[in-house]
Amino acid sequence: MKLKEIYSQNKTNISFEVFPPKDDDNGEKTKKLFEEISVLKNYNPALISVTYGAGGSNKDKSYNIIKSLVEQNINVMPHFTCVCSSKEQIDNYLQDLIDLNIENILALRGDEPQNNDVCYLDFRYANELVEYLKQKTDFSIAVAGYPEGHISAPDLKTDIQNLKKKLTAGADIIITQMFFDNDRLYQYMDLLEKENITQPVIAGILPIISYKQLEKMLTLAKVTLPKKLTESLEKYKDNKDDIKHFGIDFATEQCQNLIENNIKGIHLYSLNKAYSVSKILDNLNYKVCI
Repeated sequence: MKLKEIYSQNKTNISFEVFPPKDDDNGEKTKKLFEEISVLKNYNPALISVTYGAGGSNKDKSYNIIKSLVEQNINVMPHFTCVCSSKEQIDNYLQDLIDLNIENILALRGDEPQNNDVCYLDFRYANELVEYLKQKTDFSIAVAGYPEGHISAPDLKTDIQNLKKKLTAGADIIITQMFFDNDRLYQYMDLLEKENITQPVIAGILPIISYKQLEKMLTLAKVTLPKKLTESLEKYKDNKDDIKHFGIDFATEQCQNLIENNIKGIHLYSLNKAYSVSKILDNLNYKVCI
């Protein structure tokens, strides 16, 4: 089912993100990932997205995961990055996905590889990739949105103008970067409405699993932590179990509020772990969402 159909339904759809494990020469981490996915798929997600490194750095690993999920009749949304990629590379990977009958992709610029000052070939920005993909395929395309602005954008207004370029090029939905203050999302959606942006906004939710993990994420993104969250993190940061369970409770409250406000979708960044995500959905009694 294509994104347009999924997010035109009168309910809050749930989806998950996973990524190819690193340093997995013997395949044990990938085996473990599929065990985690076997738990997640019991919640009947609208789709599962699979990340894809800039310049195709883990394309083969990503493709193998996508192929296996397709064989399990799971609706898969591959990530598709364009930094450091040529049109020839894009075309080859497109054909691989078309052969798997993929219908949806998440189109991203992607991060520059480390120690590369310049790495632009045929594409520089995500809107250029979206435009190219619309010319070449009939994929339904998702793009990224940033409720507090992209970390490299000078301000939120500029970032929203960049988002408009991606949508004008043909994107169907917006999946947001993680956020921890729902009011930031609602303010963002109000700004999008003023810009006549009508595509569905899907809320990206990151369950906090560890203090170290969160610290790393915050170096990569422009995200505000509410006072309640900051105080609790300080309280629980030295206890892995406590912070994980606090993260589950906090994300449950976030998701419940989003559902009550009729958000079209919640995209859970699983970090390849099913425990927190499944607990959150159990807390919500998932009947609310399906």
